[in-house]
Amino acid sequence: MLLNNKILITGFSGFVGSRLLSVLSTRVLVLLGRKKPENVSLPFYQSEFNADSDYSSALAGVDVVIHSAARVHMMNEQTTDPLAAFRDVNTFGTVNLARQAAAAGVKRFIFISSIKVNGESTRNDKPFRHDDKPLPDDAYGISKAEAEIGLKQIAVQTGMEVVIIRPPLVYGLGVKANFAAMMKLARKNLPLPLGAIHNKRSLVALDNLVDLIVTCIEHPKAANQTFLVSDEHDVSTTELLQMMTRAAGKKPRLLPVPMSWLKLAGKLTGKSAVIDRLCGNLQVDISHTKDTLGWRPPVTVEEGIARCFAAKG
Repeated sequence: MLLNNKILITGFSGFVGSRLLSVLSTRVLVLLGRKKPENVSLPFYQSEFNADSDYSSALAGVDVVIHSAARVHMMNEQTTDPLAAFRDVNTFGTVNLARQAAAAGVKRFIFISSIKVNGESTRNDKPFRHDDKPLPDDAYGISKAEAEIGLKQIAVQTGMEVVIIRPPLVYGLGVKANFAAMMKLARKNLPLPLGAIHNKRSLVALDNLVDLIVTCIEHPKAANQTFLVSDEHDVSTTELLQMMTRAAGKKPRLLPVPMSWLKLAGKLTGKSAVIDRLCGNLQVDISHTKDTLGWRPPVTVEEGIARCFAAKG
């Protein structure tokens, strides 16, 4: 057991990291990142995440690293070689941090990866499993998959325990991007042609993901495991919008337009990628996570969505 441990957190200013920081506020923490946080009186070490950075000062005396920092998707990508940019931070930066962590005597390295390591979508009602062959489709997923390979090699070579967590879409209060856009639609409650989408998607509430991360800090059976995580309640896009609209205090007004019509409209308007995201399936099997750790998501999907609307966005 890794009791009374000193924990280093990266990505502490991000959506996941900031919540993790608040939950672990009573623990002995060290922060590592690019920008010093405001109103936080914890030891902070400034560094970029790449193959050349020296993290030795930050790692002194640390027992557990929780690495949530990453280069994430860019809505308007400006880099001419996105894969190289993702690798620089997500792959080489991660492996460099892990190698130095092992050399410094860190006992456990928790890596927040992504379900994109498994792929973009599931087919034939077969949810992704923790032991499926990785099939990433984009530069971000490739960079995370390669980081996982490097971490497993370091674990074998050094004996440092590695824990890999692959979340699907994470949502919660303060969420951004597509989920935030759907929340705005729910608040406006416009009649939308999205009332007959029968897909299935796994999501994970921010509080559920953070609860799993905290569990993995000390659980002895978490060592050298890969865990998938979700709310354990897959929803269709229609169901999700209905839940959101009710959480916003309104009655859903979704028109039952067939999915085939939506896909045709996507082709005609050049929005096929958008329609595919709305109608596609992405399910994860968390049985390995539950069985190994005795863990269950403490927050239901309904509770998680309600928390998103706890304050106006």
